[in-house]
Amino acid sequence: MQQSDQGNTGSADPESAADGAEGGNEAGLIDESVSETLREDVLDAVVFNWLPDWMQQALEYLAAYPVLLIPLLALVGYVLGKIFQLVLSLLASRITSRTRTDFDDRLVALLKRPILTTPIILALLLATTLLGMAELPNRITVGVLATILMISWVRFALKATHVLLEVVANSQGKHELIQARTMPMFEIGMRVLLVAIGGYLFLAIWGIDPTAWLASAGVIGIAVGFAARDTLANLFSGLFIVADAPYKIGDFVVLDPTGERGRVTHLGMRSTRLLTLDDVEITIPNAVIANSKIINQSGGPSPKYRIRIPVGVAYGSDVDRTCEVLKAVADDSDWISREPEPRVRMRAFGDSSLDFELLCWVKQPNQRGRVTHELLMEIYRRFEAEGLEIPFPQRDLHVRSMPEGGG
Repeated sequence: MQQSDQGNTGSADPESAADGAEGGNEAGLIDESVSETLREDVLDAVVFNWLPDWMQQALEYLAAYPVLLIPLLALVGYVLGKIFQLVLSLLASRITSRTRTDFDDRLVALLKRPILTTPIILALLLATTLLGMAELPNRITVGVLATILMISWVRFALKATHVLLEVVANSQGKHELIQARTMPMFEIGMRVLLVAIGGYLFLAIWGIDPTAWLASAGVIGIAVGFAARDTLANLFSGLFIVADAPYKIGDFVVLDPTGERGRVTHLGMRSTRLLTLDDVEITIPNAVIANSKIINQSGGPSPKYRIRIPVGVAYGSDVDRTCEVLKAVADDSDWISREPEPRVRMRAFGDSSLDFELLCWVKQPNQRGRVTHELLMEIYRRFEAEGLEIPFPQRDLHVRSMPEGGG
């Protein structure tokens, strides 16, 4: 009985194995039939519904010869792309002739490459569908082609955004938000946005769930934020400096309380560079500038810079003649601007002198040192010629006689 049972058991195993294999084959046939059905539906919707019968038959025939199908469809896509480029150029020529800016011309020039690339990629995707490749090769091929197409259009969007911001920033109209100084900030923002959209599309093309990546990016962002907080502080300060525009390239600025003084030669997102009168370049982090008092000597309604020359004359001097001489010194100098007009003011009765001040303007702040030197030299010569005394501090000592026997 035992032998019989064992025999029955051994005979039952092959049957169950056969049943399992048959079930697996049926499942495989179902999957293959579903894939075949989906492929046929795509072909019917994309190709066979609008192609003539002879072309449908040609595609079905070429599907058995991939060596002929792929280059032929790629050639067809290339020809269609060239036709689209020609049509775009003809239409654009009519539109651009009516506009005053070159924005549309530059936009059409940028659009030619993706217009050519798109039909080629779509033709290769059609060839992939017609060939009916296995699931993994088909997925990789479609993913690569879709990624190339996405990158082509994202590059176009990046370049078109740059052109648009440049045209708006340089236009004659008053755009309070987008100007030449704020253009880098908007361009960086648009680049980050478009690259983020491209990254999301890349993940979607390859069937990757972006949720986990976003969570990981959040953790990484926190870690990077702590590690690079000084760099981020400089970056955000640079954005606010560009937006607020307390100074621009070419301005003469002084930082208080550090005292750095020079011409702004570079305005970056991380730092600002000043060129001093000693031809020494100073690089200052934007975070330092954002927390400092900035004196823009080129700011205001005019870039001219006022020079103050304090002068003292002895008590008893002719004050009217002193004012005339100082005014004549400024008027005779080629360095001094005639508008506003130089002026002389008496400021105080000093301990040893009558204190006057010559006020005049130079065209640029960097001329202050040389003009001050020239004016002081000429003032001394004129005072010597006019007999006006420039006093120096002195004290009169009165000695009282001591009484005899005092002590």
